[in-house]
Amino acid sequence: MFTRLRRSAVVRLPGMRRTLFAGVLAASVAVPLSGSEVPAPAPVREVWGSAEGRYAAVREGILAAGRTAAEHGQARRAEVLRGMAAPGRRFLFFDGRDGGRAAEVFGDLAGAERVVVVVPGSDTGLDTYGLLYAGALALHRELNGREPGARETGGRETAGRVAVVAWLGYRTPGTMDAALLTTGRADEAVPRLQAFVRELGGARVSLLCHSYGAVVCGRAAGGLGAVAGIVLYGAPGTGTDTPLRTSAPVWAARTSADWIALVPHVRLRLPFLALGLGLDPVSPSSGARVFAAGDGGHSDYLRPGSLFLRNVAGIVSGAGPDA
Repeated sequence: MFTRLRRSAVVRLPGMRRTLFAGVLAASVAVPLSGSEVPAPAPVREVWGSAEGRYAAVREGILAAGRTAAEHGQARRAEVLRGMAAPGRRFLFFDGRDGGRAAEVFGDLAGAERVVVVVPGSDTGLDTYGLLYAGALALHRELNGREPGARETGGRETAGRVAVVAWLGYRTPGTMDAALLTTGRADEAVPRLQAFVRELGGARVSLLCHSYGAVVCGRAAGGLGAVAGIVLYGAPGTGTDTPLRTSAPVWAARTSADWIALVPHVRLRLPFLALGLGLDPVSPSSGARVFAAGDGGHSDYLRPGSLFLRNVAGIVSGAGPDA
């Protein structure tokens, strides 16, 4: 299983579904241009060697997408991709099409005993990836400080037992997109998220689901297996009309200044469509354990020093929230 690999070890297929990495490493890395897609560079070559070999292969795909973007005058996209391909950054998969897909690893995923998967919400794509990156990095650093055995190396904190994955594995809706009013995009994401969690093997996996990402996690909950916990925050709904069908503890939080509190929690069922995103996760009817998140805005949950970040690190580490 991936979580037990060492960087120098050869990947063995039993216990790990080949489709996860084979599909994403062979994915096209086309970059959208004016509503259409430009020709894609050559697919990323399949690599079944070390974990570092996989990271290197995906990095080559990101660099290829960056060159394609630059060739077609997309300077901003090219700059973002150059940053994503910087030395030291590690991606499990990448696809530059249709807003972009990626999964970035913070920490040692192969040796981690705990893994946190951050599922972002609306308006998250390659062009806005910086916010997801910053939040996942801040979370990893906060968790690192709590974990037994955390240490200082060269002035920087390291954590061998906790890893964080920023999972941009689906086409997120835009804030002004009608898709934001339905669970359609979430339903498209469900099988991908469930498969990804299964591939993480024996680690204790927690999911942090922000905004529309909470709808994704809510819809996926019944098929996630024995995860350690699900945290829904800044959420417009759970995606369901009943408490989540999972044996894992479900936590929920919303800051006092989050505009998402104004979203009505109704489900209007039409003949061919259901409008609305289900229960308010911080309401008693959701069945979630509510904890304090402070007074930040919708995009401030994972900012360094936030109350939410401190509390969620306590939940993931098993100690529980401080407040």
